[in-house]
Amino acid sequence: MANQDHTITESNFNFPNQKSVYKGKVRAVYNINDEELVMIATDRLSAFDVVMPKGIPYKGQILNQIATSMMKATEDLVPNWLTAIPDPNVAVGYICEPFKVEMVIRGYMSGHAAREYKAGRRLLCGVPMPEGLKENDKFPEPIITPATKAEMGDHDEDISREDIIKRHIVSEEDYLVLEDYTRKLFQRGTEIAASRGLILVDTKYEFGKTKDGKIVLIDEIHTPDSSRYFYSEGYQERQDKNEPQKQLSKEFVRQWLIANDFQGLEGQIVPEMSDEYVKTVSDRYIELYEKIMGEAFVKADVSDIQNRIEKNVLSYLG
Repeated sequence: MANQDHTITESNFNFPNQKSVYKGKVRAVYNINDEELVMIATDRLSAFDVVMPKGIPYKGQILNQIATSMMKATEDLVPNWLTAIPDPNVAVGYICEPFKVEMVIRGYMSGHAAREYKAGRRLLCGVPMPEGLKENDKFPEPIITPATKAEMGDHDEDISREDIIKRHIVSEEDYLVLEDYTRKLFQRGTEIAASRGLILVDTKYEFGKTKDGKIVLIDEIHTPDSSRYFYSEGYQERQDKNEPQKQLSKEFVRQWLIANDFQGLEGQIVPEMSDEYVKTVSDRYIELYEKIMGEAFVKADVSDIQNRIEKNVLSYLG
């Protein structure tokens, strides 16, 4: 059974020299002395911009460990914000001013791109998509389709490179660096995925600027929450037969919600998540970890997860 006592869904710590705390849908970020950020990955699960009522055991640990390990695997290409990992659910790094765009890169025509294509559009964020493609086909070259945080609400909006520069969201000089870093990270991510029998379909990267003006990678990378993976084995066969691809992402949660009449629309109620269902989601996340990382998942001690995190962070800060 999934025991909710063994998950962390709320993060109300008070660390020494703490200036502020920002709580996102899944992570809580603590500003320490305007110098460092302590980012805690909770076990909350968000889909359709809604946080589910129950935590998923080990989900925070899984996302944190994939993201930090992928940052280490790419730090020779692109500098990142990370300085320490004091706990399985925690990452610590430099304080940065985030750029107000998400760099989305797509190697295949899936998800949002496929929906736009089906609707007859051949331009996505100002980037042309070639004629004659079907869903999940590979693009001739990966395309960058940035998104910007909407002023109202949490939904991201497609935006073109030209608009980003014209509206001074990011300077042209900085934007060229973001594009270069995005392509390099995607190439490395594609190689890592291929070595594990996976295809990195699309993903998003977020960047920030440190106090001394250096552009660095921030947030999470190549996790099942920020990326879409297919299994390489049988990919072409499934394409030839017009069958859906076997995916490695949290799409299975979205599909379960849709089957239970929930898509985050007004008036819809989140379906009841039984303990059995929560356990299957946890098991799926562990499977995702093992496939993406190419190693067995080692469960952290969750008998008193709040206390464990607090102790480890205090010991690091001390």
